[in-house]
Order: sequence, then C-alpha cells, then structure tokens
Amino acid sequence: MEGKLDGLLQSQAHVWNHVLKFFNSMSLKCAVELGIPDVMHSHGQPMSLSDLVAALHIQPSKAQYLGRLMRLLVHSGFFDANEEEDVKYSLTPSSRLLLRHTDTHTHTTFQITPFLFLSLDKTTIASLGALSGWLCSSDADHNPSVFEMANGKPVWEYAAQEPSLANLFQQTMACDSEMTGKIVIEKCSGVFEGLKSLVDVGGGTGVMANAIAEAFPHITCSVFDLPQVVSNIQPNVKNLSFIAGDMLESKIPPANAVMLKWVLHNWDDEQSIKILKKCKDAIPSRAEGGKLIILDMVLDNEVEDRESTETQLFFDVLMMVNLNGKERNEKEWKNLFMEAGFSDYTIVSKLGLRSLIEVYP
Repeated sequence: MEGKLDGLLQSQAHVWNHVLKFFNSMSLKCAVELGIPDVMHSHGQPMSLSDLVAALHIQPSKAQYLGRLMRLLVHSGFFDANEEEDVKYSLTPSSRLLLRHTDTHTHTTFQITPFLFLSLDKTTIASLGALSGWLCSSDADHNPSVFEMANGKPVWEYAAQEPSLANLFQQTMACDSEMTGKIVIEKCSGVFEGLKSLVDVGGGTGVMANAIAEAFPHITCSVFDLPQVVSNIQPNVKNLSFIAGDMLESKIPPANAVMLKWVLHNWDDEQSIKILKKCKDAIPSRAEGGKLIILDMVLDNEVEDRESTETQLFFDVLMMVNLNGKERNEKEWKNLFMEAGFSDYTIVSKLGLRSLIEVYP
C-alpha cells in the first residue's frame, strides 16, 4: 500500500511540474525584460542580490522577491550562485545567449533573445489555448491553422499587418543564421566544396548567405525571398545578390546548390513537396554537382538526452499550432524527397537539435 501511495505522490508531482512548467519560460522572459543578463555582464564579476537590486532600480522592499526569482533561474541553469551566506550570481553559457550586446567574454554577438519574445508572444499563447477547440472543429471547405482560429488571420497575414511581430520574426531568423552560419562553415565546410553557385531560398535578410559568401568567395551566392523582405537590402560582399520572388509561385533561380534553412518545417507535406520540386528544377543533375542543402530537425536522429528530445517535440507542436507545419523524422524526410523526385540523401552532420541534409537529384 505504501508503494502505491508513493507512486501516487510521484504522479502528482509530475503533473504539477508540467502544469507549472511555463513559469520557467515566463521567469526567463522577466529576467530578460529587466535586463539581468546585461547588467551582470556589464558588472564584470559576480553580483550580490543588493547589487542587482540597485543596478535594476528595483524597490529595496522587493529585494526578497527578486531573490526568489533568481533562485528559480539558478535551479533552471541560467545563472550560477555561490554557496556562501552572501550569495553572488554570475552568468552561465545559456544566459550569455540572452545578452543584447556583444559578449566580450566570447567576442560574439550570438543571441536568442528575439526567439524568446517571439515564442512567448501573446499570439502563440492564444494559439496554444485554442488547440483543443481546433482539434474538435470541423470545416470541410476551410481548414484554418490554430493560429488563425485564435488570432483571426493566418500567421503571415497577421505579421504583415503587425510590424512588431514581423520584425521579431526577422530578428529571430537573423540571429539564428548568424550562429548557424558560423557553425556550419566550421563543421561542414566540405558541403560547399566544388560549388560555383548557391541560392538560399527563404534566406531572409541574407545573414546565412553572407557568411557563406565571405567564407567561400569562389561561390556566387544569392538570396531568394519575398519582395518586402529583400527589396531594399544592399549586399556586403561582391559575390552576394538578392532576388525577389515567392518560392511557392515563382521559379527558383538556377544554381549548383539550393539551400533551405529552417524552411520546410513551416509547411505541411503537400506544400513541402511543391517547394522541393521547384528546388529540384533549379539545380543540375547529381553528376554535374547539383544538390539541395537542408538545415532542419530530424526527429529521433540520435538525440542523446531527454531535454533535447523534449525541445524537438516542443518545436513540432509550435509548428503545428502556428503554421500547420511539422518537424519530421528520417523516414518522413525520405518520403518527401522521393515524392519530389530526388534520388538519394545523406544526413551529413547533427548540429545540436538540427541536422544538415544533402539531397541529390
């Protein structure tokens, strides 16, 4: 009987943990809004609670509440704290990614703060709240996304009318491309060997393509994206250009290689196959060096820890509610490639939660 009661209590704790898990996200958002990572970075050494209170201009009477917030964030791994009576806090590698300015410790500007605010935007919260209603709804003529049901418009239409959300999305993509570009060039440089031209489809403001163009000056790079995204951008390097078009409607400019970074998870299988076919039409045969380069998640691809797997599954639900998109396992990727007329593929490297896939015509 005692074992059953212990199991009951453990189950209760498990449910409570997941019910309250969003407190982690919102506490992290609060810390960034307050500017805690930047204040600690500027201070240059571990900070006491009283130092934080003064630097953040928090009322001294509320110091204990800040201390309780920091206790949770320390437990979650975003700050370190010593074990002395006068506790002092310092940054961790994770909280350094939340800096808004250059990190002199690592000499990088990598950050994921825009992603934090985008993921915790009121529209995403509303979409998650509408998921059960969406699952039970039936509309044979019009199958809106959860986002549209919750917010009145599809996500891209909504973003077009809400510049703040559109800017947050572009910042998220640019920040991610800055980090991913450096990692891909260092870890997967062989992918670009022998290429003379590359077009980054849906490449936004060109951060990823710019990194490739700088690292491989012999490759003529171009970014293919919507007119409102690329029309006023001036390239920083001579072997980079911007071409306006819609990947679902226009022909993709011809090149030795086409790149799709974090694109296909936005779309369902039908639209993804349509995009893949257009990519195949834009490249030469495999014998002539043609290939498609995809940077996206591959579920179940030797992810080594529970947190990473859970994060991939979070992304899958995020794509489902906001875009009717999905994350895919290797079998699902293979089915897309074969359906689109490609002959073979190779998962070149695992890059954290995502993978680099070469696909051959």
